[in-house]
Amino acid sequence: MRVIAALLPFLLIACEGGDGYVPVRVRDTGAARQDTLVRGHRDAVRLEDRDIDRYVERMGAATVRTPRGVHIQLLRDVPGEHGQPEQWATINYRIELLNGDTAYSSTPGEPESFLIEHDDVESGLHEAIQHLSPGDSALFIIPSYRAHGLVGDMERIPMRSSVVYHIGLVKLSGGRP
Repeated sequence: MRVIAALLPFLLIACEGGDGYVPVRVRDTGAARQDTLVRGHRDAVRLEDRDIDRYVERMGAATVRTPRGVHIQLLRDVPGEHGQPEQWATINYRIELLNGDTAYSSTPGEPESFLIEHDDVESGLHEAIQHLSPGDSALFIIPSYRAHGLVGDMERIPMRSSVVYHIGLVKLSGGRP
């Protein structure tokens, strides 16, 4: 009881004249934070573009860059109709990282298929395959933001990795391959 009696005057003095408002400083999580994130992303894209340019130069590749960032080099150009959305593309491929490590490849003699603009493959692959006709082979360099993004594929493709496709388009078909 003596403790309460001793603390009571201090509590009254501390509360005297106050309206109960205690100012709280809130960090700005709006526009300033978003600007920082956008700048960071833009810088990362610039660095990745530089790495891709260095790879292209080192390999002596003659690529054409699409407006959405995919680099394409036709290695064999066979006359014919190019791939279109809603078609099945049957391909042979090898996926490498910029350092030359192979991440994935199709099994020899067993090409794989995907539905253009619909299946769950890299958005850069959907774009690039539409530049090929059956019988064509090409080199596609797909930046991470059009491939596996910030986290990679959690298996063989590390985070923020550009991928290099060595690809051959076997056939295009309207129905399931």
